[in-house]
Amino acid sequence: MKREAIREFFRRLHDANPQPQTELEYASPYQLLVAVVLSAQATDRGVNIATRKLFADAPTPEAMVSLGETGITEHIKTIGLFRNKAKNTLALSRLLLERHGGEVPADRVALEALPGVGRKTANVVLNTVFRQPVMAVDTHIFRLSNRTGLAPGKDVVEVEKALMRRVPEDYLLDAHHWLILHGRYVCTARSPKCGQCIVRDLCLFRDKTA
Repeated sequence: MKREAIREFFRRLHDANPQPQTELEYASPYQLLVAVVLSAQATDRGVNIATRKLFADAPTPEAMVSLGETGITEHIKTIGLFRNKAKNTLALSRLLLERHGGEVPADRVALEALPGVGRKTANVVLNTVFRQPVMAVDTHIFRLSNRTGLAPGKDVVEVEKALMRRVPEDYLLDAHHWLILHGRYVCTARSPKCGQCIVRDLCLFRDKTA
């Protein structure tokens, strides 16, 4: 996709949703961090159902540590990989208290040193909480970037780097949210809704649906 088309691509996404937000529910940076860790291989809807009660009982790292692994597990057992996620949630809460005074660090290296936090999770937190112009590439964004010709790449890191180069600077801060929402609801995996797509004419996908 050419640069003029990319700018128009994001202009339309912006005009349709000027202030995009994550669909994960949270009331603090800590809660967003936990929610993103829990969202791996799970839907935001499923995570929100679990975290409403979890965060009511354990809204802070201190409370989460007090809840313990068994208590966390009981709250999140409806989410995939819940046993490992419960261990990571407890461990990252302890490390936040030990290393960062219970606060979520605004630093990629420090975030990725926490259990269960990889590059994508760190980027989500850095972008959503600290408003850093970074790109969290999940399966939706990876698929959309390759399918449309926006930023092709063989893996998520390559796509991330391509997006950082190609997304216009004035749209970069919210690009992650626009792309994930478009991939989740319009440019879907099995049956993309090309007929409803506001960037259909800019997209390079050959097998467009009606």
